[in-house]
Amino acid sequence: MNPPSSSSDKILVVDDSPDNVFLIKTILEEEGYTITTAENGPTALARIAESSFDLVLLDLMMPGMDGYEVTKRIRENKELSFIPILLITAHDTASVAQGLDLGADDFIRKPVTVDELLARVRSLLRLKHSIDERDEIARQREDFVSRLTHDLRTPLVAADRMLILFQQGALGELSSQMNEVIHIMARSNSNLLAMVNTLLEVYRFEAGRKTLAFFPVNLYQLLEDVTGELTPLAEEKKLSLTLEYSGELSTTNTILGDRLELHRLFTNLVGNAIKFTDSGSVTLRLFPPDDSHNKMTVEIADTGQGIAKEQLATLFERFRPGSHKRSGSGLGLYLSRRIVEAHQGTIEIHSELGKGSLFSVNLPIKQ
Repeated sequence: MNPPSSSSDKILVVDDSPDNVFLIKTILEEEGYTITTAENGPTALARIAESSFDLVLLDLMMPGMDGYEVTKRIRENKELSFIPILLITAHDTASVAQGLDLGADDFIRKPVTVDELLARVRSLLRLKHSIDERDEIARQREDFVSRLTHDLRTPLVAADRMLILFQQGALGELSSQMNEVIHIMARSNSNLLAMVNTLLEVYRFEAGRKTLAFFPVNLYQLLEDVTGELTPLAEEKKLSLTLEYSGELSTTNTILGDRLELHRLFTNLVGNAIKFTDSGSVTLRLFPPDDSHNKMTVEIADTGQGIAKEQLATLFERFRPGSHKRSGSGLGLYLSRRIVEAHQGTIEIHSELGKGSLFSVNLPIKQ
């Protein structure tokens, strides 16, 4: 007994032969599938643009736009959700390898037999349902994490403000022991809030909900702000934090970007450099564009412990924390990469254990 089909499964049959279309349509409709037909490639693409389908049965040899071209155009359309493609070809037709290479999922030869046709259709529909289920789970997970992190911010921000009031003495004088405890609590709460904010930003990027506002940004001024904000953190560890610029300040150092996201990027990179450097220095270097490169380069160099060679390949992947005890969630560098890529730039790392690390960010002047 054949497994039942889903009444919601919609199949597009594309063939220039009315007899072939009638035969396949009759077989599939008897199984309960909803069938739409198209007599040529352009009509098939128009049908796909108008409605969603769970499977496309596509004749390879059609006049005008053949099945190869239709397959290619379907796969090139990134706005389409995944649609399995079953190629239909005559026994004397050349290899269908080209069609499979272009993105088709399976093929069947004419004249088709009922059992083989239904078996291949069911197989590809199972693939479609499996991928749809996986994508839905991913969307639900992203939505859950986004909502969770958003809701977590409210009590964390409230706790942060209350702890600041305690530290300022607004709620009464505290003993030295209480001051020490409040300081530890405030630092832990601040770290947790930063982690939640990072996680929220990551899922905004991944869910396609992140909208960047691109305006002219003076990169030198931005780096000056980041350096000034993080200098107290460096001074606590007795590190020198400096900003160097190889060009004249009068020359152009403006790029088109989202200032808030660029500030987040460099704050994260410089903050990490300070965090993993116990002695010595952290140096920012800004290089102006030259005649051969329409980009600006920012380097963040530290004299810290460095990163093992085997960790470098996965350093910018999500949830890939380092092996050091001070390593965090593994999201900071992943988010940094996403911000750089959103600006059409690149980020690289050069590091050696015991000799520090050098992060290099290249940002185009114009998008």
